[in-house]
Amino acid sequence: MKNSGLLIAAVVLAALAGVLYWSNHHPPADSTANASVDTPPKILSLKQEDISKVEIKKKGGEALDLAKGDSGKWQITAPKPLGADQEAVTSLLSSVSSLNAERLIDDKAVDLNQYGLAQPALEIDITAKDKPQKLLLGDDAPAGNAVFARLDGDPRVFTIASYSKNAFDKSASDLRDKRLLTVDFDKLSQIDLTGKKQDIEFGRNQQAWQIVKPRPLRADNFQVEEVVRKLREAKMDTSVSDADAKKAATAFASGTPVATAKVTDAASAQELQIRKNKTDYYAKSTAVPGVYKVSNDLGNAFDKGVDDFRNKKLFDFGYDDPTKVEMRDGAKSYDLTKGGQDWWSDGKKMEATGVQSLIDKIRDLSASKFVDSGFTSPALEVDVTSSDGKRVEKISIAKSGDAYIARRENEPALYQLDSASVTDLQTLAAALKPAPAAGKK
Repeated sequence: MKNSGLLIAAVVLAALAGVLYWSNHHPPADSTANASVDTPPKILSLKQEDISKVEIKKKGGEALDLAKGDSGKWQITAPKPLGADQEAVTSLLSSVSSLNAERLIDDKAVDLNQYGLAQPALEIDITAKDKPQKLLLGDDAPAGNAVFARLDGDPRVFTIASYSKNAFDKSASDLRDKRLLTVDFDKLSQIDLTGKKQDIEFGRNQQAWQIVKPRPLRADNFQVEEVVRKLREAKMDTSVSDADAKKAATAFASGTPVATAKVTDAASAQELQIRKNKTDYYAKSTAVPGVYKVSNDLGNAFDKGVDDFRNKKLFDFGYDDPTKVEMRDGAKSYDLTKGGQDWWSDGKKMEATGVQSLIDKIRDLSASKFVDSGFTSPALEVDVTSSDGKRVEKISIAKSGDAYIARRENEPALYQLDSASVTDLQTLAAALKPAPAAGKK
């Protein structure tokens, strides 16, 4: 047993000596070299702003050419001139300007046929400030979601991710501007709606919309902006067949006119005609050729009258903090002025909760409907000063049967109010009281 233990120990010692000898004669590989092997090779590294032209050529398919104009905007120049979707082109440029390989397959490729690169499936020609580049994409790699790729003039063959190829494999239909209206919606100054119910003109003063026709009226900015949003998002479906395109043109020609929207920016004006045929809506634009089926949501957006776009709120101060509120209810009078964070009346600090409830009720006063007559002698008057004294709004409210009729100072429009809203206003005003003295509850 003793001899057996000595033998095992001798074997273990010999093994350790062998490992030590091997390690001394095989030092670990340089960490920098390992890093270079593990880091994916860079195929393309360009600045997007330096790219002025991109040509995409497909084996057995239609070529696509993109060029950047003097204004900096991209256009499709082939197979035929078309406006380009700037966001879609930017996405393409992002992919093509910074392209990493997954692996280096062959550093000095001789036979390109085995990679499908002798006659590539996809060729992307890039015109840049420094020098032109030509990216060639071949067959799918046998393993993994990868594609063989190389730069023209470079002997190396790489693999890139399949999704990178998909980012380059675009057609004119993919990259064209699909908007039916191409004006600058951020700079709209006027919208004209010609419809079945009424002809309406909106004008924009700074960021606020107003109704100009059929007569000057306060507009509900949210409702007008909804129209702007729907017009901005109105797009064509470029995937339809020629047969379906002809059907759309026929349906439009025989359809019932719903509305015509004319939008005007700083540079131009464009029109969109919308018609309904049975249950479907179709649109024709002056900005792009053709007729296109559009969503019912777009068609219904314009089947409205002027009252649908009117501002039903009596006050415009919104969520600005008023600095002064004056209310006259018959023989009763309430005068509130803000000083610092507190409200005061006749030299007395007022209970904040009661004042805030009254302001909230004034802010929420809204018309239940619009009327043309019925205003008599005012029973109630409310004045609100806001925007650091720059805006003073005055309304008068008269009793009319079971309801009330209100009007704003210097405006002919009349607003019918529910009697409950006026009663609540009177109740809250009557409940105002001074704040408890310091140290008292």
